Formats: sequence, structure tokens, C-alpha cells
Amino acid sequence: MSIKSNEEYEQQRNKQVSKMRSMFDYVMGTLIIFIGLFLLFRFMLDIRLNKLYPPDIFDKIYGILAILYGSWRLYRGYKKNYFK
Repeated sequence: MSIKSNEEYEQQRNKQVSKMRSMFDYVMGTLIIFIGLFLLFRFMLDIRLNKLYPPDIFDKIYGILAILYGSWRLYRGYKKNYFK
């Protein structure tokens, strides 16, 4: 194999890895945002969990943090700066 073909192989491999990591970031970011929204607005839902463990300020704080982290994951998936 020549040096040029090795470089082409590495570029192709990095592109594939970048696509997979980007897709993973999109899925995980969306999931984390939904969890954050659930924690933030679970007081509006009539579920048994609310009767066992009533919502408090920590649920809201963690919900906001989860939404921020999920948004960052979506942004990271959009930018695809994995190998730079």
C-alpha cells in the first residue's frame, strides 16, 4: 500500500466514524432532552410516581441541566468536530 492510499483510508474511516458518532449524539441528545422535559414538567402529569415521590426543586434543577446537556450533544453532533 502506498502512503496516499493509507491517507485516503484514514480519511474514509474518520468520515464513517464521524457519521456514527454524530448519529449517536443526535439520538442521545434527543433522549436526554426528553428526560429533562419529563423531570421539568412531571408535576403536570397524573402518574403514580408523583404520589410516591412528589416533585421538588431538585427535579427542576436536574431537568434544566439535562436539557442543557442534551442541547450540547445535539450541537456537537451537528458540528462533527471529532478529529480536529
